[in-house]
Amino acid sequence: MKMYQVDAFTQDLFKGNPAAVLVLDEWLDDALMQNIALENNLAETAFVKPIDEENYHIRWFTPKVEVDFCGHATLASAFVLFKDYTQEKTIQFHVKDLGIFIIKQAEDGKIQMNFPIRKAQKVSDYPELLNQALSKPFKNVYLNAQAYIIEYETAQDVLDEQPDLTLLKQLGKIRTAITSDANTLDVAITSNSANYDCISRYFAPANGIDEDHVTGSIHTGIVPLWAEKLGKNQLIAYQASNRGGELYCRMLEDNRIEISGYAKLYMQAEIFI
Repeated sequence: MKMYQVDAFTQDLFKGNPAAVLVLDEWLDDALMQNIALENNLAETAFVKPIDEENYHIRWFTPKVEVDFCGHATLASAFVLFKDYTQEKTIQFHVKDLGIFIIKQAEDGKIQMNFPIRKAQKVSDYPELLNQALSKPFKNVYLNAQAYIIEYETAQDVLDEQPDLTLLKQLGKIRTAITSDANTLDVAITSNSANYDCISRYFAPANGIDEDHVTGSIHTGIVPLWAEKLGKNQLIAYQASNRGGELYCRMLEDNRIEISGYAKLYMQAEIFI
């Protein structure tokens, strides 16, 4: 069975977020898909089942659980489909509970993903664990369907934060992201640093991911926050993990957002199951 490994949200190998992708004629047993994801030990392994050349079902597994949404593995899957499985330049992923993701490939290879916004609401009642687990001062706490989104005072604090992952793990399936306006950061320490509107880091220890490298899904909550704060419809976001990745974002009508990025093929392999 063929499997790909793709670095997503980057044009360079060993950057961005790696994801495994398998294109199947029929779904495998759920336990088998979970075991493949565990064996891969990547943030996500994506399984794609074609409907026709333009339409596909997609599912995502961490090493521990199946998740309802993964942006970087969606990008990796689209990259694989455009490379080897379809001549179309626009495809659709059919996603349980989230509807249709419309995916396009631009002339330069950039993959543009049309997602539903997962709006984050400001909350004042949040777990005390957040105060205990995070060492840097923060301004606001937001919550969407996926995570607590913590607005920090400065981007440098986002970079310097060393959270207590044992405490964050106790939050369970609600994961934790931290984000800050990058305009306050001495961005000279990163490439293309003057172009970033916001930066973030993302932690999901309860799902087997201590710190995710680049998380497309959480930017459907983070970017709308900064679009409103900055009065902008187009933003460039940077996720400041040890690998790092860039997300090109555009607010759309009808409660949708376009999140785009590049991908790089690392490996094409045969697995034996």
